Amino acid sequence: MTTRKTAYRAIPSLHRDLARCRACAQAGFQLESLPVRAPFAQQRAYMYGQAPGIVEGEERLPWRGRAGRTLRSWLDLDEDAFYETFYCASVTRCYPGRAASGRGDRTPTPREQELCAFWRTWELELLRPRLIVTVGSLALRAILGRSSLTECIGETFDLHGVTVIPLPHPSGASSWPNVPANRARLERAIDLTTHAVARLNR
Repeated sequence: MTTRKTAYRAIPSLHRDLARCRACAQAGFQLESLPVRAPFAQQRAYMYGQAPGIVEGEERLPWRGRAGRTLRSWLDLDEDAFYETFYCASVTRCYPGRAASGRGDRTPTPREQELCAFWRTWELELLRPRLIVTVGSLALRAILGRSSLTECIGETFDLHGVTVIPLPHPSGASSWPNVPANRARLERAIDLTTHAVARLNR
């Protein structure tokens, strides 16, 4: 049963309601998991992706599959350090299933994105992160309203005083990181992210 309070004072209570959220299913969307949640709630960095994959949906933990391993490799972080550094969230919180084409996962519809935006709004309000890292074009558009991934990778942005660094999606279904012309942008984005994380720990 979906419960959404008019206001939240702490992440644990938000987590309890998020874990039971079925708003998209109640709206008629066919989902293949329950909501995925971040394992901790004291991080100063907020990582925002597109949607959980099949492994994440099964384990109900973010970035557990191959894309997560690639992402941690980019940032040179082991699992413990990664989850301690980043509060991991996504545009939608349930595994949406495979794309009709059979390549990659289904992109959540605008209505699903709208229904899940409630959780992001409150997470940012409660966490007040000093760093936001977007992963992929859908997350970039949701946070910054920008649609060109290529133009944004390797750059930093300011969102109401918070540093935002976009990364491409590490999924094998995305060809962006493998395009030779994009490699320098990716390396710069990784360097910007690792330096920003280091500053958080000072």
